[in-house]
Amino acid sequence: MTVTKDFERTKEKAGVGAQAFADGGAGVMGLGMRLPQRVLTNGDLEALVDTSDEWIMQRTGISERRIVAKGETTADIAVAAAKGALADACVEGRQIGLVIVATATADYYSPAIASVVQHAIGADQCAAFDLNAGCSGSVYALVMANSYIMCGACDYALVIGAETLSRFVDWGDRRTCILFGDGAGAAVLGRTPSGYGLLSSLLRSDGEGANLITIPGLTITDEDLERRGGVKSSTIWMDGGKVMKFASRAMHTAVSEVVSGAGLDMSDVSLVIPHQANLRIIENAARHLDLDESRIFVNLNRYGNTSAASILIALLEAARGGRLNDGDYLVLVAFGAGLTYGAALLRWINY
Repeated sequence: MTVTKDFERTKEKAGVGAQAFADGGAGVMGLGMRLPQRVLTNGDLEALVDTSDEWIMQRTGISERRIVAKGETTADIAVAAAKGALADACVEGRQIGLVIVATATADYYSPAIASVVQHAIGADQCAAFDLNAGCSGSVYALVMANSYIMCGACDYALVIGAETLSRFVDWGDRRTCILFGDGAGAAVLGRTPSGYGLLSSLLRSDGEGANLITIPGLTITDEDLERRGGVKSSTIWMDGGKVMKFASRAMHTAVSEVVSGAGLDMSDVSLVIPHQANLRIIENAARHLDLDESRIFVNLNRYGNTSAASILIALLEAARGGRLNDGDYLVLVAFGAGLTYGAALLRWINY
């Protein structure tokens, strides 16, 4: 594996030698995000559907969300977030060996958004594909990118979570239209010194609940059609109550297992960054994990549920907000359509 100038820069800052990197893992070297300019508040939604700011806040903790402009695509915001992460990592596009875009709202069935990103950043010697694991997508993608780096296939990987959920929302359904927002987050992964980077992970799916969150494509089941009142539309449908019960259990299981899998206790974890879906779910999981609010990062109130983008947007804001220090252990945990869930435990290093 080629040792680049960026590895040399990182080793010098970390004060470690080449062998430490050979024995190390893969970690986050740079972060970027793209949030649309338009802000849709709870007050704005009151004019669209029978709801209120108080009702939404009590049930979700969301006060506003971002909405893409007319003509702005999932690929557009994915590329913008990717370029931000590359600049933050001081890595050039040509050095990227893998691009994964986690999304449930791709612009096309084919081609993959990842191929659009690969071309836009000039990564001409690069594997690229999209991944759909619902809101768990970024955690899935981070774990896969880590494996690709660790097997020696590349030095750097680019992971992006990008969603334009507003294009798939039924704005007459107050159960779902209040929840979702648009945005993209991105991370550049590269080698870290021994003991840093991704130390433990868990990826799982419970397909028995696959029909609890759906966006129809070319076909639709009779059962799903009946739930939608006999109307086939490519909008989000969700059984919120059942998803909430699943999410609380899944988040507790995933966090507990990745922490113990790294040989740590919850007391060792400085910060948990959960998927930003619903404040009730986050608070319920925190109670079961015996975590106080100072060790949980939440930005849900400003962005709503951005699905696969939420973890990476939150990670960037946590890092830039001074919530992460060298040597801190943090857990990323998510759940989503599928029903999927996953978690990753990392030891943070400030590059």
